Amino acid sequence: MPYADPGRPPLTSASAYLWWVARGQAGLVGSCVAWSSLAFVSAAALPYLLGVAVDAGLERGPVRALWSAVLLLLAVGLLGALANVMEHRRLVEGWIRAAFRSSQLLGHHVTRTGDAVTAELPTGEVVATVASDSLRVGEVFWILPRLVGALVSYAVVAVLLLRASVALGLAVLVGLPTVAAMLALIVRPLSRREADQRAAGGRLTTLGADTVAGLRILRGIGGEDVFAGRYRDQSQRVRRAGVRVAQTESVLDALKALLPGLFLAAVVWYGARLAIAGTITPGELVTFFGYAAFLTQPLDVATEALRIVTRAVVGVRRMLRVLSVPPTGADTREQPLDLGERPPATEASSLVDEATGVALPAGRLTAVVSPDPDESAALALRLGLLGSGHDQRVRLGDIPLAELGLAEVRRRIVVAESMPHLFTGSLREELDVRGGSDDAAKLAALHVADAHDVLESVPGGLDGHVAEKGRSLSGGQRQRLALARALLTEAEVLVLVEPTSAVDAHTEARIARRLAAARAGRTTVVVTASPLVLDHVDHVVLLAGGRVLAEGTHRGLLAADDEGGRRYRGVVSRAAAEDDLIDPYDPREEDPRATAHR
Repeated sequence: MPYADPGRPPLTSASAYLWWVARGQAGLVGSCVAWSSLAFVSAAALPYLLGVAVDAGLERGPVRALWSAVLLLLAVGLLGALANVMEHRRLVEGWIRAAFRSSQLLGHHVTRTGDAVTAELPTGEVVATVASDSLRVGEVFWILPRLVGALVSYAVVAVLLLRASVALGLAVLVGLPTVAAMLALIVRPLSRREADQRAAGGRLTTLGADTVAGLRILRGIGGEDVFAGRYRDQSQRVRRAGVRVAQTESVLDALKALLPGLFLAAVVWYGARLAIAGTITPGELVTFFGYAAFLTQPLDVATEALRIVTRAVVGVRRMLRVLSVPPTGADTREQPLDLGERPPATEASSLVDEATGVALPAGRLTAVVSPDPDESAALALRLGLLGSGHDQRVRLGDIPLAELGLAEVRRRIVVAESMPHLFTGSLREELDVRGGSDDAAKLAALHVADAHDVLESVPGGLDGHVAEKGRSLSGGQRQRLALARALLTEAEVLVLVEPTSAVDAHTEARIARRLAAARAGRTTVVVTASPLVLDHVDHVVLLAGGRVLAEGTHRGLLAADDEGGRRYRGVVSRAAAEDDLIDPYDPREEDPRATAHR
C-alpha cells in the first residue's frame, strides 16, 4: 500500500462492494479464516481434553493415560496460542488493507470529481465518508473471519456434545442460539441510532467547514456569534445522539453478560443432576461446563459481527453515494489513446470547440473576449475537460478530447483558472509541479510573470517557504506566481483565465509582452478583455450568446463598423474604464507591505 490502482468497484449495492473488496484480498481472507478456525477449534478441544484427564485421574490415578491427556492438553494449548498470534496478525492486515483501500479509492475519486461532488453532497458528508466510513469496511474483514472460525468450532462442539449426552447436548446447542436471537433484538435499534448519530455528525462537519470557509465574511457582517451558536446546537444534537447509542450499547453489553451467565448456571445445575444420577461421568460434567463457557465466545462474535456488518452497510451506502458522482472529464476509453511525443508546433493540431464554433489555431496566441465573463470561463474549462461529463464537442485536430484520454489531455493542455491556488512547501516545489525544470527555467518563468518580487518577499528565495494558500503573499503576487507555475508546465496548449486581473497596468503590459515572446510558436489561449493584453495577441475571438460573433486582430476589431466591432469596442472600453478605476495599490491586496513590491 498504497495501491497503484485501487480498482473500480461495483456501485450497485453495499454487499456487492464488500464482496469486491473480499475478492481483491482473497488470499489474505482465506489465511484469516484458516487461522481463526484453528484458534477456535483449539480452544474448543480444551474442555474435552480436560474432561478426559479428570476421568483418567479419578479412575486410575496418575498413570500413563493421565499423563498422555495432560501432555495432549499442553500441546493443544500451545497450538492455540500460536494460532491466536497468527490470527491477530492476519486480521489486522486484512482490516488495514480493506479500510485503506476504500479510503484511497474515495480519495482518488473525490480528486477527479472536482466541484461536482460538493454540488451533489455536503462537504462535511464527503469528509466524514473518507475519514470514518472506510474504516467500517475494515472492521468487516476483522470480524467475518472470526465469525467463520466460531461457526466451525460450534459445529465441532455440537458433534462432541451429542456423542456424550443427547439431552444435555441439545440443551446447549438450542439454548445458545436462543440467547443470540434475544440479543439480536437489541442490535436493530442500535444500528438505527448509530445511523442517526452518523448523519448528525456529517451535518456538524458540514456546518463547521462552511463556517470556517466564510469566517472572514461572517466577521465583516458580525455574524460569527450566530453561526457559533448554530454549531453549538448541532454539537449538542450529536452529543445526544451519541448518548442514545451508548445507552443502547450498555443494555446490549449487560445482556451479553447476563443471559449467557444464566444459561451457564442452568447447564451446570442440569449436568450436576445427571452426574449424581450416574448418567454422565464427572469428567463429562467438567467437559459440558467447559463447552457451555466456551460457546459464549462464538455467541459474542456473532453478536459483534451483526453489529459491525450493520454499521458497515450504512457506511458503504454513503460511500457509494460519493463514488456514484461522475468524475469531471473522466476517461471514456479503457485504453486511452496515446499520440506519442508532442509534435512540433508547425505540425500540432488546432483546438476546436464545436459548441461555440471557436477554433484556436495551433502555434498562435489567441484571446477570447466575451461580454459575459462566465461564458468565456466556461469555454476555458471545457477546453481542458474540466467540465462535467464527457464533452465530445471539443476536438484536438479530428480527435475528441474525451476519447484522447484524461492523462493525455492533462499532459498536452493546461488550464490556469482565474483564482490561483497555492500549496504549502518551498517556492521551488510550488513552481515545479511536473518536475524536471532547473532553477534557470524557474527564474525565467518568474521573469515572464514579472514575479521577481516574490523572491524578495519569501525569505530564502527558491528555497523559501510558501505558507498555506499563499497567505504570506499579496493577491497580485499569488496570481503572478500561479502564472509562472503554469508556464513551467511547457504545455502544448496553455489556457489562461484572466491571468493579470490583480496587477496594475504597468505590470500587466510587461507580462503581456513577455508572455507573447515566451509562448511564441505554441498554442496559447488568454481569456481576458484587457486592451493591454489584447494588443499583444495574434488573434482575438469575440464570443457572445454562446457563438463566435467576430474574430480578427485587436486593432482590426476596434476599427470594424459592423455589429461585431461595436460589441467588441463596448466590451474592451468597459474593461479599460474599470482598469482606470483601480488604484495602483490595489485595495484587494491582503498585505499592503507586499503590494509595495509591485
